[in-house]
Amino acid sequence: MTSTLSSQRVSPAPDLISADDFPAGEFDPSGMLAGLISLPTHRPKRNPLDPARLINTPGWYGAGALAAGLGLLGLRALGWPGAAALGALGGAGLAYASRYEPSHPLLERRELRFPQLPAALDGLRIGQIADTHLGLRYTERNLAWAVEQMRREQPDLIALTGDLAGHKAAIPSITPLLRPLRAPLGVYAVPGNHDYWEGLADVRAALALAGIPLLINQGLRMSWRGAEFWLAGVDDAFDGRPDFAAARAGMPEGAFGVLLAHAPDLADDAADHGFAFQLSGHSHGGHLRLPGLGAYTHPRFGVRYVIGHHHVGALQLYVSRGLGGAPLRLLCQPEATIFTLRRG
Repeated sequence: MTSTLSSQRVSPAPDLISADDFPAGEFDPSGMLAGLISLPTHRPKRNPLDPARLINTPGWYGAGALAAGLGLLGLRALGWPGAAALGALGGAGLAYASRYEPSHPLLERRELRFPQLPAALDGLRIGQIADTHLGLRYTERNLAWAVEQMRREQPDLIALTGDLAGHKAAIPSITPLLRPLRAPLGVYAVPGNHDYWEGLADVRAALALAGIPLLINQGLRMSWRGAEFWLAGVDDAFDGRPDFAAARAGMPEGAFGVLLAHAPDLADDAADHGFAFQLSGHSHGGHLRLPGLGAYTHPRFGVRYVIGHHHVGALQLYVSRGLGGAPLRLLCQPEATIFTLRRG
């Protein structure tokens, strides 16, 4: 099982820590960072005429107005005891959405079938970790949990699909948290918009210390059980320059191509360039979801495809809910994902 990467070489780093070393209640990221030099970061200047980064779903405002109206009706009908009960119910819901759900990630297992998958690649397993946003509440523990799941599941390849950084001060924690990750075909990352905003050069350096290449408009020929496929990563859609032609340069016509792209809405371009499978994140599933209303918010470049599995022409896309972001989630628990690819 081999892979080739001509434009970037990263020496493997030895294991220094294990998620097993931190029993429940004793995980202390600051202790892991003792002695590390803080990396300098530089936030890029934002264009003040840039369009809004988030698009909220109008139906949620109507639902909020309806809930307020029902609350007033309940107050008139039931009096202050009823209002207190409604307030307690709302407080419980807020506690669940802000404390329980963001801190309890799930391991998702998905079996996806591809008619164009070479028979020898049937059973290939890929792990995905997305949107860790280190520096925000719960993120270090969620990532340590995800790394431990990957160690237990032992996928053949692991993909990190962007937004590792949440705050620039947390960038040094990328190295010790990700260093235990290992896979036979390797661990690879692509940048997200927050990686750019918090300091992409430093994110790249932290990944390199963990032995993880950052793919920016690059492709690799991978070999598994005697069969070949193509793994590629494209730049972020916000501040980067995605170049699909460069990412698939050298990719044979008809080859099975797996694309790592932070922004899911790049899937239409990926399909046009002949990729079969795209792994993305960025949207966090919308953070808050309700039946009939869907996601509360959509980030730019995460509007058409917000969560889960999609077919985009001949391409299949999976959009992870991610591990981090704002610590507020409803019916949208954080996730790490294991894919098993099947022919058919």
